[in-house]
Amino acid sequence: MLILYYAKGTAALPPHIALEETGVPYEARSVDFGNKEQMSEAYLKINPKARVPALITPQGILTETCAILAYIAQNWPQSNLAPVGNFEFAQAQEFNNYLASTVHVAHAHRKRGSRWSDDEAAQETMRQKVAANMAECMNLIEMELFTGPYVLGNQYSICDPYLFLISGWLPGDGVDRNDFPKIAAHRAMMLERPAVQAVMKLHD
Repeated sequence: MLILYYAKGTAALPPHIALEETGVPYEARSVDFGNKEQMSEAYLKINPKARVPALITPQGILTETCAILAYIAQNWPQSNLAPVGNFEFAQAQEFNNYLASTVHVAHAHRKRGSRWSDDEAAQETMRQKVAANMAECMNLIEMELFTGPYVLGNQYSICDPYLFLISGWLPGDGVDRNDFPKIAAHRAMMLERPAVQAVMKLHD
């Protein structure tokens, strides 16, 4: 049995949606960040990074959103969650890694500035840049990286739940989704998917 550890509002949402899309049996276990459960001895044995997601598989434990999404897509190819060709799969990874390494980091400066500085004034400067940085990232996605109607074109893929997560963060980051009509339309389309609806009941 696959076991996914998640917390609301985190990058565990895309793998959670992807697992639901496959239809394979799995168990979702919530990690209570409010009570710092991610720092507990029990959870640190699962993921010493003290973050989510973490996925327990028959082969071992996986962490990091991009890695888990790739694992899900490759282990259940019948779900068509990733392109078949090597180059096309690399393109999907390219998109998701941009979200993980650049967009997610830009977002994290709003609440997690202490990761980069102990200086409160510096943290406030980081917070003040979040809206502009996120809008810049969304503009790049909207104009250059997004094919439509899904991220990679007509095929739904592991890129779509990740973009769905990011687009959900935008209002809190001070960015108007309506400034990016493709991304806004993508979110509306995602909300119609049964797998997304099922998972969001746990993440709302």
